Amino acid sequence: MIMQAQEKKIYTPEEYLDLEVDADTRHEYINGEIIPMTGGTPNHNEIAGNFYILLKSKLKGKAYRIFYIDQRLWIPDFGIYTYLDVMVVAKPIELQAGRNDTIVNPVLIAEVLSKSTKNYDRDEKFSAYRSIPSFQEYLLIDQYTAHVEQYSKTDENKWIFSEYNAMEIELQLESIACTFTLENLYSDIEFESV
Repeated sequence: MIMQAQEKKIYTPEEYLDLEVDADTRHEYINGEIIPMTGGTPNHNEIAGNFYILLKSKLKGKAYRIFYIDQRLWIPDFGIYTYLDVMVVAKPIELQAGRNDTIVNPVLIAEVLSKSTKNYDRDEKFSAYRSIPSFQEYLLIDQYTAHVEQYSKTDENKWIFSEYNAMEIELQLESIACTFTLENLYSDIEFESV
């Protein structure tokens, strides 16, 4: 017997949003496909939480909002709805037209890398993020070793790449004018072998 390939169902953005409101788990939407998101490891969650707390304390009283884990982002040029680990948005936040739960104007995005998503986060996802006019800075944070990759926008279509490996190094966030050390970012993290 010959098995026929099952066609993937293509959803409209509206169908996805209707399903996502009542979903028990989060899903990304990429050009009509709904893709379940995997859960994070304890290190992944703690690093994202550490970064969120650092940003909340450093940006207190400033014109930014910081979101962590469950905030949805719409990337219209790529037809993507996604959730990211940490996002900084300039006030006032801008929401997708007709929505009260989907942001469209991030300034800084940080992703904690996992084995299954690191290539996607560095390539396709970063390419999609760069289509957002307000987006100025991207951090890729390794959860297996002290290592952060930073991409800072300097001009239209120009980005500077920096990387950090030592715990005592102070990382300067260009888009929101604040600094922190990797030691603070990786506070209480026990690295496991890959």
